[in-house]
Amino acid sequence: MENKLNFYIDGKWVAPVGTPAKSLDVINPASEEAYARIAMGSKLDVDKAVAAARRAFETYSHTSREERLALLQKITEIYQKRYTEMVETISKEMGAPVKFSKIAQAATGLAHFNETIRILKDFQFEQVKGSTAIIYEPVGVCGLITPWNWPINQITCKVAPALAAGCTMVLKPSEIAPMSALLFAEILDEAGVPPGVFNLVNGDGPTVGEAMSAHPGIDMMSFTGSTRAGIAVAKAAADTVKRVAQELGGKSANIILDDADLAKAVPQGVNSCFQNSGQSCNAPTRMFVPRAKQDEAVGLAKAAAEKIKIGDPFAEGVLMGPVVSGAQFDKIQALIKKGIDEGATLVTGGLGRPEGLNRGYFVRPTVFANVSNDMTIAREEIFGPVLSILPYDTEADAIKMANDTVYGLSGYVQSGNIERARNVASQLRTGNVHLNGAGPDFKAPFGGYKQSGNGHEWGEFGFEEFLEVKAVMGYQAA
Repeated sequence: MENKLNFYIDGKWVAPVGTPAKSLDVINPASEEAYARIAMGSKLDVDKAVAAARRAFETYSHTSREERLALLQKITEIYQKRYTEMVETISKEMGAPVKFSKIAQAATGLAHFNETIRILKDFQFEQVKGSTAIIYEPVGVCGLITPWNWPINQITCKVAPALAAGCTMVLKPSEIAPMSALLFAEILDEAGVPPGVFNLVNGDGPTVGEAMSAHPGIDMMSFTGSTRAGIAVAKAAADTVKRVAQELGGKSANIILDDADLAKAVPQGVNSCFQNSGQSCNAPTRMFVPRAKQDEAVGLAKAAAEKIKIGDPFAEGVLMGPVVSGAQFDKIQALIKKGIDEGATLVTGGLGRPEGLNRGYFVRPTVFANVSNDMTIAREEIFGPVLSILPYDTEADAIKMANDTVYGLSGYVQSGNIERARNVASQLRTGNVHLNGAGPDFKAPFGGYKQSGNGHEWGEFGFEEFLEVKAVMGYQAA
């Protein structure tokens, strides 16, 4: 059992304020066994971290572009040195297959730092227009709250631009998967991040998250997680009128048009939905298919789902590991049962663990057909390997149903005609749309419409979230 009972505050690993501190076991979701223990912070720990960040902001906010570039480059160097350790840490804490952790989960950390370095090299912090200067300055002390499903991705897409902008910060990673965040703090410490610039306090949302969101010493909250928790962060932040950026839930539609190559589009949609055990906010969980082609699509989806090898994340050839926790497992099981009870056709998968897996939070890859858009499984974010296939009669019907959701994070369109795909994309009320299997773009903004959040992450849009804009009139003599 690893004991990780300290927080990283003001450039040092320190014990929680007050004793004895509450602790929490970190569970390996593949075995259901505790393998580490972390301390759970309090408001006093947040106060201490914010005080350190405020002191550090006085100097770090005035560092040069060159100094910050050198720091970011050093972080990437240390990150690469400890890359294998990061891969294994993520797989152990949240269950991603080790191959997926290597090529996707851990890889996003480097991608965000490399993209931020590219942006920082050329960004115009001062733009003179006539006699007025438009000056971009760091927003201040940032509170960062990150989830367990893509742990290092969500940490680095906040920390990298915050550092580049000249901000200081306090991070609360998910208490369910905190080990990659602790390793990341070690990387930043080894890279020589100045004391107080980056601080980490473990804890839960109602305690540490609430204290951060309401803290008058924090100028901005950047939150990724559920819509429910995002609402709580925004409410707590309102009294201090701080900036709040949120990346929240999703229920993304995958519209397969009647001219698409069904044999390619359906398996691709299934695999995308089940990637990361379905634990991605932008997963294409609602597949819309022409009613006349539903039977063919169902057969293709069933075959694709049943090819997925499930098991120990560290075993060879495994494509899907467990979901992250017992609570998540129970939630998914309840929603699968709801789908059955409400009359959707269970194509494959269903309740219980996959055959031969008696321990671990493993969920059977599940496909439902004949789903209507008013069913619970079509409306609620399941966050597990569950796909709903919804038949439609016309393209207009598909678009209308796709938009009939409180969410608007991502969307997917498959068509044999790129102009037609673009036209459908223009009608989707979502922050992202992927055409014909296009993957993520780290230069593009990532953010949602409606209850999927506000603000953006990734690329230049994400960088600008950490900047204030100041106008200085009379800057240049007339």
